[in-house]
Order: sequence, then C-alpha cells, then structure tokens
Amino acid sequence: MSAAVETGPHGTMTQVPRLAQLPLPAGGPAPYFPRMSRMPEVSIACPGWIDDVIDWDRTYADDETRMRVALTCARENVLRDTGGPFGAAIFDTGGSLVAVGVNLVVPLRNSSLHAEIVAFMMAQACVGSYTLQADGLPAHELFTSCEPCAMCLGAVQWSGVQRVVWSALREDADSINFDEGPVFAASYEYLRARGTAFEGGVLRGEGRAVLQLYDERGGTIYNA
Repeated sequence: MSAAVETGPHGTMTQVPRLAQLPLPAGGPAPYFPRMSRMPEVSIACPGWIDDVIDWDRTYADDETRMRVALTCARENVLRDTGGPFGAAIFDTGGSLVAVGVNLVVPLRNSSLHAEIVAFMMAQACVGSYTLQADGLPAHELFTSCEPCAMCLGAVQWSGVQRVVWSALREDADSINFDEGPVFAASYEYLRARGTAFEGGVLRGEGRAVLQLYDERGGTIYNA
C-alpha cells in the first residue's frame, strides 16, 4: 500500500495512505469511494516542537501535573505562532501520557481542529482504536487548557474518555471574544448520565494567562 507524504511548517511529516489503494476486506463489498480524484487529501500533524517540550516517559501523578502538559502545549502554540491558545492532553488513569493536541484551526485552515479534537485523533491513532474505551484499554482522561466549546464537548462521548478536566473557564475565552457555542447545563447532565466526569478551574489563572497572551500578541479570533 502506497502513501502520500505530507509535511509543512506547522507539522511534522506524516504518511497518509491513499484510500483508492487500501486493500478490500476479504469477501466484502467494494468501498463507497474507490477513487478520490477531485478531493484533496487531508494530513494532520502536531507541530514538531511538541517533542522538545513534552516528557513522554514521565508518570504524571496528579491533576495539576497533567494540566500543566495541556497548558504548556497551549502556551508554546502561542509563542511559536503555530496556532490558537488552546492545548489538550490525554492520559490513562495510571498517569501515562498517551497523546497531546494543539489548536491548528488557522495554520491548517480547518475549523474542526480544536486542541481537544486533535488530541482525540492522536490518542485513537496511538491505541489503534476509534474509541478510548475499547476492550483491554485502561480508562482515559482529557485535560484541556480551557473549558470545551460546543463541538469539543459533543465529541467527548464518542471519544471514549471517561473524565474531562479543564483550566480556564468559558468566561475567560469569552473575555477575548472567542465564541464557545451552545453549551448548556443539560449538555453536561447528558454526559454525566453516560458515565463521564467533569472538573473545571484547575490552574485557572495559568489557563487564563495563555488566553490573555494570545490576545496581547494580536492572535486571530477565528470564531467571533
């Protein structure tokens, strides 16, 4: 199976299998889209500096140390001009770091690439499953530098994470004119009823400071 190699100033090199050349399941039907001659291939990769600032081998024992990974990603994303002021990290409950994500909306021109969504994509790729609740996996938790917007909160249920922890609050994002979308108390009640736990405001001052830094540097408010 051949692959398209993509790289750019905001991401490390990745290999993207060409869908037209993926092997067919034995005895299965032909794929719905055997060719993609007119549609572009989409390649998503975290910035190359991630490995310079993240310790992948450490055990992160508590909420504050885990949150600082997400905050480091958010802050560096601002300082290095590689995206918006949001970072996320996914850990298993033993404290192992599985994956991180940063906001890539502006550099990759894709409205869906919020830090949480990127972290979900990366974590699922790492474990080899479309859900982080697959059989044989430990429980997973999402730590994010800011309270999830409507899109990211909606993605929580299908991601498989069982706990979500955030730093800055919605009102902190609102203060620099980010629109977090339609999130309601009922949104959280729905997810809690399905087994997801939530905790907000961990190291809030540090999360708010990243948002303010982005604002001071004239960062793009792409969804105002």
